[in-house]
Amino acid sequence: MTTLLISHPACLAHDMGEGHPERPDRLRAIDRAFESETFQTLARDSAPRAEISAIARVHPLDYIEAIRAATPKQGLTAIDQDTSMSPGTFEAALRSAGGATFAVDEVMTRKVRSAFVATRPPGHHAELATPMGFCFFNNAAVAARHGRAIYGAERVAIVDFDVHHGNGTQHIFWDDPNVMYASTHEMPHYPGTGSVSERGEHDQIVNAPLRAGDAGDTFREAMEVAILPRVDDFAPDLIIISAGFDAHRRDPLGNLNLVEADFAWATRKLMEIAERRCAGRIVSVLEGGYHLDSLARSVAAHVTALMEG
Repeated sequence: MTTLLISHPACLAHDMGEGHPERPDRLRAIDRAFESETFQTLARDSAPRAEISAIARVHPLDYIEAIRAATPKQGLTAIDQDTSMSPGTFEAALRSAGGATFAVDEVMTRKVRSAFVATRPPGHHAELATPMGFCFFNNAAVAARHGRAIYGAERVAIVDFDVHHGNGTQHIFWDDPNVMYASTHEMPHYPGTGSVSERGEHDQIVNAPLRAGDAGDTFREAMEVAILPRVDDFAPDLIIISAGFDAHRRDPLGNLNLVEADFAWATRKLMEIAERRCAGRIVSVLEGGYHLDSLARSVAAHVTALMEG
């Protein structure tokens, strides 16, 4: 049983313009990190295109078609003040969602113990029918619904440690008792959601907001007090990580002070729960992280931890 890395070169063709922080160089930096001898035994595969039916378990068909129709033949199409589409965006978004569902396939059929999906665009800000925050399709949500629909996973836990709250994931699962969403994130900060009082219709939403300047000790306390016990008690059949690395102290889009060791620690803690509850099954999907060197180092620490399982 090994860890699988899933990516696709089409994800480099999504480009939101010069100077945009969510840029193709993010994946190039990650790819270079995986050239290290540490990752020689890492299994690797290509992200397929997601089936439209898989995305439609989360997003309405007319929304999916509207995103397809908005894809420009050339240049950029602005979706909101932060989010644009280039000619390669829709294909990249299909590969990102498809990488997430393929990861679930490989993990649920026990071909691998865990998988990391190194694709872009990210997903956790995408709501049911609203693209925002660099996101078009909610990859973690698509993965969760795929696990339930295809493999009968009764309960899925999504744990998000991106510096930004995953408003889209929370919105999608707000009234779903079978999917838990738990998040640490900076507040107040974009997108403005994620207070402790936001708990979902079935008390299955867990928010543990952090303040600007907080470092690893506060993050670890929030995880140990607010999130990890709740994930354990939920007894998930699959754990999905929304793995954003923009809480790193060097990231330009956040004000937290985490370092690589904090992400590795959180990964190992979630692996311990996965081992107890769901035969170690973890799917991790890339979200944010915009300082290239810190992103590469943090991803390397995260995947190294997954490979220890």
